[in-house]
Amino acid sequence: MDMNYIDLRSDTVTKPTEDMRRVMAEAEVGDDVFGDDPTVNHLQAMVAERLGKEAALYVPSGSMGNGICVKTHTSPGDEIIIERFGHIVNYEAANAAVFSGVQTSMIDGQNGVITREMVEPLLKTASLHTPGTKLICVENTHNRAGGTIFPLEEMVKLRELANERGIRVHLDGARLWNAHVATGISFAEYADCADSVSVCFSKGLGAPIGSCIAGSGDFIESARRIRKMLGGGMRQVGIIAAAAIYAMEHNIDRLSEDHDNARLLAEGLMEIDGINLDLDTVHTNIVIFDVSGTGLTAPKIIEKWQKLGVLGLAISDSRIRIVTHLNVSKSDCETALEKFREVVAA
Repeated sequence: MDMNYIDLRSDTVTKPTEDMRRVMAEAEVGDDVFGDDPTVNHLQAMVAERLGKEAALYVPSGSMGNGICVKTHTSPGDEIIIERFGHIVNYEAANAAVFSGVQTSMIDGQNGVITREMVEPLLKTASLHTPGTKLICVENTHNRAGGTIFPLEEMVKLRELANERGIRVHLDGARLWNAHVATGISFAEYADCADSVSVCFSKGLGAPIGSCIAGSGDFIESARRIRKMLGGGMRQVGIIAAAAIYAMEHNIDRLSEDHDNARLLAEGLMEIDGINLDLDTVHTNIVIFDVSGTGLTAPKIIEKWQKLGVLGLAISDSRIRIVTHLNVSKSDCETALEKFREVVAA
């Protein structure tokens, strides 16, 4: 993709900085399948400590991490509960169904949030006729809802319900960094509400690849075997784990800049005739808005916007998603708004 574009498609498009590339080149490495890559071991210890868990495991992607966690918590024929637009059931190629063999019960949440009151009536006990509910999955922040933050108090209530019923909880925390920066709530407080957590380094933190999952020592030992089964057992992977370490050390606090830029974009878009946007849902670095009032379809707007040097993502015929990140400045966002006004006025 032409580097001159202002790329708002996703925070996954970030590029490693020169300093990040330097630490990657200088990383001490070993064979991680044997457990002797010191850089990977250091990263895993860092993540476990931040999340308040006993252990962590480095994986190539967030989707693999979520898939491993679902598989580790369940057996074929079990049921999981998740918000209808959760990443696990919308963007992971039916992994939970194909690889774990679980039935999915989906709940229509409110801005990505499912509550104890929503979940409790759906819990099932295994019988001749029904699967047993074994896992509740939550996503924080919630991608499809527009980067919304799952309130800690609701996570606590779900955790209490799960404990009462002997059910596990998995937190898809790909953008948990953003929730922490926006609220000041510690990673460990969020993670304490779940038995397993996945976090991603290749989105807002700017690393080129990789995620971690965390949980108890026994859980991670089981997960390690499943990672191998999926082909995720990597060798001298410290080269890319070094980028994740750098990202955690340098790029978490600066996420507040992305949040400010997303707010700038959202407020500017709201001033344009034909745009429908709920500012109350712009919690972090994602903005989703409806363009049907402009008389143009979302794909047509994206096509015209690209010709003016801005990239966005149409997620339906009428809705667009844009995401701020470390490679997009305040000035870039102001330019993107100016170009958007040209698109809808033409």
